[in-house]
Order: sequence, then C-alpha cells, then structure tokens
Amino acid sequence: MKREKVVMLTLLIVVSSIAVLCTDIEYCTGTLNRFRSYEELKEFIKYRRPKFESSQYPSSLNSYGLSELKTLDEGGYSRTNIQVEGVDEADIVKTDGEYIYVISDQKVVIVKAYPAEEAAVLSKIIVNGTLKQIFINKKRLAVFYENHSRSEIKTFIDVYDISDRENPEVKRDISFDGRYFSSRMIGDYVYVVVKKGAQLVKDEVVLPEMQSGGVTKLMCATEIYYSDIPHYEYVFTTIVAVNICEDEQEPSCETILSGYTTNVYVSLENVYLAVGYSGKTVLHRIHVENDEISYVADGQVPGTVLNQFSMDEHDGYFRVATTLHRKNNVYVLNMDLEIVGRLEDIAPGETIHSARFMGNMCYLVTFQKIDPFFVIDLSDPYKPEILGELKITGYSDYLHLYDENHVIGVGKETIPEEAWFSWHQGVKISLFDVTNMFDPKEIAKYEIGDRGSDSPVLRDHKAFLFDREKNLLVIPVSVTKMNESGAPPYIYGKTVYQGAYVFTISLTLEDKIVLRGRITHVENGDVDDTSFHVIRTLYIGEVLYTISNSKLKMNSLSDFTEINELNLNE
Repeated sequence: MKREKVVMLTLLIVVSSIAVLCTDIEYCTGTLNRFRSYEELKEFIKYRRPKFESSQYPSSLNSYGLSELKTLDEGGYSRTNIQVEGVDEADIVKTDGEYIYVISDQKVVIVKAYPAEEAAVLSKIIVNGTLKQIFINKKRLAVFYENHSRSEIKTFIDVYDISDRENPEVKRDISFDGRYFSSRMIGDYVYVVVKKGAQLVKDEVVLPEMQSGGVTKLMCATEIYYSDIPHYEYVFTTIVAVNICEDEQEPSCETILSGYTTNVYVSLENVYLAVGYSGKTVLHRIHVENDEISYVADGQVPGTVLNQFSMDEHDGYFRVATTLHRKNNVYVLNMDLEIVGRLEDIAPGETIHSARFMGNMCYLVTFQKIDPFFVIDLSDPYKPEILGELKITGYSDYLHLYDENHVIGVGKETIPEEAWFSWHQGVKISLFDVTNMFDPKEIAKYEIGDRGSDSPVLRDHKAFLFDREKNLLVIPVSVTKMNESGAPPYIYGKTVYQGAYVFTISLTLEDKIVLRGRITHVENGDVDDTSFHVIRTLYIGEVLYTISNSKLKMNSLSDFTEINELNLNE
C-alpha cells in the first residue's frame, strides 16, 4: 500500500509539472504562436514528443476553376498538368516550347527539341546528390536535389542561367536542413516545403539551417511557430520563398514546429499544409505574396486526406474531402479554418479513391466493391449536399475536367466478387456526363489490358496529357495479358507492352474515346527494363514527344511516323 501511494504521488508530480509547463506557453485560438526562448522550444519538444527518441522520419515520407480544363498555354506546346492555374508544379520534365529539360539517370539533360528534325542534346547537369524535380522560368532553371549523409539530409536548390543552353551557369546555390517535400512556382517566386525531424541530441534541439551564397543562417527558436495541437511526432516544416530571376534578392522563410505534413495544396495566395494524425487532419494556412510569408490560421477536420486534389480553395472558403473509419466526408472551412459546412458519412464501408473540385462542385469517387461517382453541390458552403450518384464497376484514381459538364476518370476496371470486394483488372478510362447533376452517367469507357496493367497516372497526375482543342489524351501504360482466355479474375497477366497510349477524345465521336496509336521505347521486347518505360509525354506544335529515362522520341501527331530519337544517356 505504501509503495502504491509513492507511485501515485510521483505520477501526480509529473502530471502537475507538465501542466505547469503547458500553461507557461502562450496559446491563442486560430493561429500559431512563436516560442519566447530556446529553452521553451526544448521543453516543448521534450514533453510533447513520444516517450521514445527517434531521428528518423516515418517510412512513408518518401512519397485543379474552368481554367484547369487544359494543360497547355496558347503558345502551341503542352505544359505540366497542374491543379491550380497560375501555380506551376515542379516535375521531372519541363519544356518552354523550344527546349526540353529532363531528369534522366541522375542528371538534368537540356535538349534542343524544336524543330524535331534538328533535335539534339545540348548539355547535361550533374549534381552531388539525388535529383528530385525542376522548374523552368524564362532564362532560369531551378534544380532541386537532396544529399544524404549518415547524420543528416539536406535539400538543395541550384538556379542556373540558361541563356546559353550549351553552357548553363550556376547563379545561386541554396540549401536547407531536411528533406524536399513539395514546391510550387507563382510568377518568379518558387515556394519550397522542406521537412526536418525535431530531434533532441544530447538533450539539445538541432535547429534547421539555411545556406545561401556561402552564408549560413541558423533558425532562431524565437522565430519558429508552433502548434498547440498535440502530435505523435514533431517536425520542423520550413516554407522558403526564392525569386529565381533576381540573384541579389535573398530567400525568405518561415518554420513551423508541427506534426508530419502529409499533403500540400497551394492557391495563388495561400499554402495549406495537411498534417495527418490519429484519425484527424490538422490544417495550417500560410499566406504568401512574393517573398512575404506569414502564418494566418490553423484548424482541423476529422479523417485523413488522400492527396492534394482532396483540397481546394474557392471564393474565400477551403474545401477538403477526408476518410475516417471507412466513412467519407466533405468539409467547408472559412479562411480562419473553422468548419462552417459538413457532409459526413458518405458511402459507409468505402474509401475515397479520387476527388476533384470545380467551382461550386465536387466530384468524388469512393470504392469497396463498386464505384460510386458522387456529384456534390457546394454552392451553399454552409449546406453541402449530394445531388447525384452513379454506381458502376471499377473506380477512378484520377479525375480531370473535360469541360463544364464532363469529367475524365482514369483508374482500374474491376470484377465484383460475391463477397464484399472486387478483383482489380486492367486500366480503365471513363468519360462521365454531369450535365444533369442529379443523374450522372458514364457515357464512354476504354479498357487496357488485364489484371496487373498499370499507369503512372494513377499515382501522379503529371503523367497525364490532355488537350481538348486537339481532342488529345495521352497516358503511359504497362499492359499485361492473360496467356489463355477464361482465367480466374484473381490471376495476374504477363507484361507484354509498355508505352504511350494516344487517344482521340471527343463528344462528337460515337465511341467518345478512340485509340489513335501507341508509341514505345522498349528495345528487343525487353519490357522489364524500366529505363525504357515512357513516363512523360508532351507536344510542341504537331509533334508528340515521349520521354523515358533513356530516350526522347519524336513522332508526328497526325500519323505517328517517327521523326527523330535521342539517347539521353550517351
């Protein structure tokens, strides 16, 4: 009994100490706060983090308005498929209509691409690290890469002057402690999100550093925001603004100590960080304008967010779709990230496979055995409601707007089992008609291959090429086929093809989606050599360019005759 009293007394002292610590930190509603001292930061991490110490990130770390209806500008060449008009997204391939810049085998290759008959590799950039993504902006090329050592991970941004494409010149080199997570470009400003685990090493906090032009800046504890929402693991998330066209302008940054950021959505004025934790998503809104970065609000919603397309900002409201315990929800929040409208318990027993917001509408695909395609009205942000629902086999992992009344879906066909599940089959492209929002219809579909067929579009929207004016749709596909007919639906086929599938997609056609041709880079039938797998496609004028890690191939869009081919590894 005496021992139990001692244990209870000790426990009360510990709890009281933590309570005193927590009350000593300033809290306020709807915004983050800054630490008043380094000691306060250290105590916060020490008492708020889990009982075990870990310097590692979770294993999962490595991981669109009507203006979004096309992926190109008026200059006659396609652009990266992005979510928000005016907010560019970094990728492994970029073009400016004359040159193509591609990450290939850990080097950046600059190609004179147009005219195709004169295509040639002009130069190659090799960095000391693992290449991630690139941006192109007029005569500037921004290259993101990571460098890993036993004790740390750093993210680098090298900015090149490419006035002379044969001799690109480094104009700026900037580095940050932590892993590269995501980036966007608005005008001349690149906004980079970098994450570094909040560690205690020998009872001291390892604060993030930034280096620019040979000058090192250690983030001061009193400059770091923190969230008063408890998290399982704390991470320093730094948002950096870099003007890649003005070499003399120093980068600016803000750092937040919060949970593990799982998704990022960026509008023209705001960066939203989604932090998944214990069945809920904590949201942070950071306002950006040129080099000014300011924290504005935080909030939370039940459930977890699938990807960036599950979030959207429109007319002063932030909308987000989540899944919690196999129930799905859509929440509408004001700019203070307070929930003002909710639609919950959508399709119980299923999970969200894709979402797409367009103006006052939200299109949502959930799946367990069949694919419900939901049309949700958000015109009254305080009372979102389901207008229509379509149940079909298969599901869509990516939704893209064809026009105001039609939506393209790319996913998998399925064969329902008698039980509660279905067997995934080949890649499926669907065209949905939502003219009558109360009665959506699948007016066309095209299936590719058997069970095991796949496309990078299912995981990466940047692999999707669509132009409505050209009636053009292109996706890379790995195709599997069964050796014999009548095989059970759970049997995987054998890979027989990898390459770009080129479609004509038009409402005036009887079948709506018609295969025009295929282009492959595979040599000698070796479909298992992934270095020849097409991963991106783009067009300049009337030439379709297909890119793999080893090749850049040019074909006529009219008849697919080969015009030229470049080896990117020579």
